Amino acid sequence: MTDTLASRSGPPVTYSLDVFPDAPPTLEAARAHAYSQPLAEIDVANPKLFHADLVEPYFERLRREDPIHYVVSPTFGGYWSITRYNDIMAVDTNHQQFSSEAALGGITINTVSSPLPMFIAMDPPKHDEQRRAVQPIVAPTNLRNLEPLIRSRAAAILDELPIGVEFDWVDKVSVELTAMTLATLMDFPQERRRKLTRWSDVATAVPGGGVIDRPEQWVEEMSECFSTFQALWNERAARPPGNDLISMLAHGAGTRNMPPYEFQGNVVLLIVGGNDTTRNSITGSVLALNRNPDQYQKLRERPELVASMVSETIRWQTPLAHMRRTAVQDVELGGKLIRKGDKVVMWYLSGNRDETVIERPHEYLIDRARPRQHISFGYGIHRCVGNRLAELQLQVIWEEILKRFPLVEVVGPPERVYSTFVHGFRSLPVRIPRRH
Repeated sequence: MTDTLASRSGPPVTYSLDVFPDAPPTLEAARAHAYSQPLAEIDVANPKLFHADLVEPYFERLRREDPIHYVVSPTFGGYWSITRYNDIMAVDTNHQQFSSEAALGGITINTVSSPLPMFIAMDPPKHDEQRRAVQPIVAPTNLRNLEPLIRSRAAAILDELPIGVEFDWVDKVSVELTAMTLATLMDFPQERRRKLTRWSDVATAVPGGGVIDRPEQWVEEMSECFSTFQALWNERAARPPGNDLISMLAHGAGTRNMPPYEFQGNVVLLIVGGNDTTRNSITGSVLALNRNPDQYQKLRERPELVASMVSETIRWQTPLAHMRRTAVQDVELGGKLIRKGDKVVMWYLSGNRDETVIERPHEYLIDRARPRQHISFGYGIHRCVGNRLAELQLQVIWEEILKRFPLVEVVGPPERVYSTFVHGFRSLPVRIPRRH
């Protein structure tokens, strides 16, 4: 496994950009910098901007002045930034001209020369065959069967939380619920579920960004992940088909004969997709409601708004900041000529703030008229296969929170992920006040 991993997908690159070398960054400094530097030099693919939550002024300027923007990054080379909602939709729904193929670079801006193939990084017909293998896990009937289990786990997690003292919401709640759910979907031992969380973090980690220290560590830890799942594959393949993701891959018509490196890629996809996106939206909901206390009060008074709040949170948080495509022919978009072979990055985070499409996009409004208008799940053939499961987990956890706690209070700044891809949190200090 290690040889296959090393040859197919070397570890992520290390970033070296420094936008604010002289002083701690502030939103005002970021806005001044975004509007003072030459437009042609704006490079939003800097994880420091995401880590400090300061990328929006740069997206704002690109949406207004150059929504189809080409720049040569010192880290990533040349790429197009697509920052408006409708342009992102145009790329995302046009897989004929904008490819997701791993052989062309895959779905992230990262410069790994040969990323692991996975069905989200494939074009039809192979994409369709492999996606079809796992789709039953999120079918409506299966979700209805899962809901009581998710609810009982959510209730148990919340009932064990400390009252009146500070704790990390990410660790105690967001990670716990999503790890339990993913372990169930994979029929992975619950007592080892935190391994799934760790592998998810490592899979998208930047060396030196707070998760792993060196590129070799990425190879070491992901090799452990893949050898573990190869053993599970062998075990499930020898048994009759089961209702779990590994069994579905081992028996699926389009996946049972796939080579090991494709299985590795799909393992990464399912772990990250089942972990990072939901847990970061769960955390994002607590932060957003605290920063918008009028909306929190509205939710307490009208708990029937939970479903709408969930969709608004997913828009607000946008747990995956971007997806990348590669042009397979010359394409004109927004008056710009994108050449065959060019890297095209759809910034979902920016599209979800597009004033020309979304009314009052910079406000967090839990009773929006069209809360599901966001593009956080993507569109077209690659729309997130687990989007309904993500919504279900968020809805259940908040229904259970509102039954128990009048307030989950954020008591310190969040620690954000150092990444241009995963838009999420390492920690969020909170306190549940004692009732008087």
